[in-house]
Amino acid sequence: MSTNLLSMNSLSPGRDLASYVQTVSAFPILSAEEEKALAERFYYEKDLDAARELVLCHLRFVVHLARSYQGYGLSQADLIQEGNVGLMKAVKRFNPEVGVRLVSFAVHWIKAEMHEFILRNWRIVKVATTKAQRKLFFNLRSAKKRLAWLTKEESESVAGELGVPVEEVTRMESRLAGSDLGFDGYDTDDGESNAPAHYLQGEGLASADPAELVAAEDWSEASGETLHAAIAELDDRSREIIAARWLSEDKTTLAELAERYGVSAERIRQIERNAMKKIKASFVDGYAPEDLIAA
Repeated sequence: MSTNLLSMNSLSPGRDLASYVQTVSAFPILSAEEEKALAERFYYEKDLDAARELVLCHLRFVVHLARSYQGYGLSQADLIQEGNVGLMKAVKRFNPEVGVRLVSFAVHWIKAEMHEFILRNWRIVKVATTKAQRKLFFNLRSAKKRLAWLTKEESESVAGELGVPVEEVTRMESRLAGSDLGFDGYDTDDGESNAPAHYLQGEGLASADPAELVAAEDWSEASGETLHAAIAELDDRSREIIAARWLSEDKTTLAELAERYGVSAERIRQIERNAMKKIKASFVDGYAPEDLIAA
């Protein structure tokens, strides 16, 4: 097995993230035997081509993990770049004799690099970004005579002196009152904490098989596309019957459909059965699409 190996420098998510995701998704998922053979080539023979192939075939997993941290307002491309560094570190240290899959070993290295990136960048709070906001920021600090919040009259007075809306004064005062929160946070009197470390990706991902999670997500997306394409190929009547029987919240009975089309209920059942066979033929052998349609 071999992939169409690209230069690692040409795989940069910062250039075009959508194209990057599409490219890395095209690399095959290695079987356990293929992965072990490549890992042994690198571990024992220092074969850099084997190491490069291991990295390329696991780049999709880094993208999958990066999506877990979208809520921080940080660049997905930057998170992926950091995660790729962790993946390469994991490949360098991976021992194929331990008996675990690379993705289970690499998840800790990938997340460690992403967490470090979040730690370095999440604290930077942009209090004032425009020239007017920066002017208000410095003037408001000097205008406040006490630590308490400004009263309505005081806010209106400051707004008049600085020539800005009252709402802008209130918004900037709120920003000044805020403070950075440590990543690990601190325990309050009631033992609770709302620091980022307490709502990052939990143990659920680490306890499950990461390879299975990624494969399941990819399979779900591909199956959904196949299902829609298969339904679109049906004739109008078959498509309407499938929609009424499987895709509607209030499923239509065979008798109701028989009355609508002026045929027997058994004829409707036959049309439905034939349509399901055509849909099933679009999927891999042995797969029944009923569960996916019902979902």
